[in-house]
Amino acid sequence: MLHRIDDRLIHGQVVVGWGRPLGVGFIALVDDTVAASDWEQELYRMGVPPEMTVYFADAETAARRHAEWESDPRPGIVLTADIETMARLAERAPVAAVNLGGIHHRAGRTQRLQYVFLTPEEERGLRALAEKGVTVSAQDVPGGKPVPLADLL
Repeated sequence: MLHRIDDRLIHGQVVVGWGRPLGVGFIALVDDTVAASDWEQELYRMGVPPEMTVYFADAETAARRHAEWESDPRPGIVLTADIETMARLAERAPVAAVNLGGIHHRAGRTQRLQYVFLTPEEERGLRALAEKGVTVSAQDVPGGKPVPLADLL
């Protein structure tokens, strides 16, 4: 199961770029705000083909459901919009590796790759994940070369 951080959540690159090559059967979108909003969930559902299941969960619920998702025979993606949410999930559920996708520019962020911009706080969060044994790398598409955290920072 792929654990990915992408601030756009469900969009073409996740569904087509990752979903099709990996044969993804489900996406678990982990976001406290989206999990509480039927309207936002419906918007994200529209971006997913009917053969792909979408689960919505806040970080606490995702931690409880993580084993269920891991045991699903279909390949899946656990997707968060930010490092903090992924870190909260990793505190309560086994997350072996995290893929950094699109973390886009905003005030206070420094460009690390074409598609990854980080604040000092976000960098600390990634280092903390790595210190807990989580392999962190950036990779925009499956055919791209993964960039290890040490090379990213």
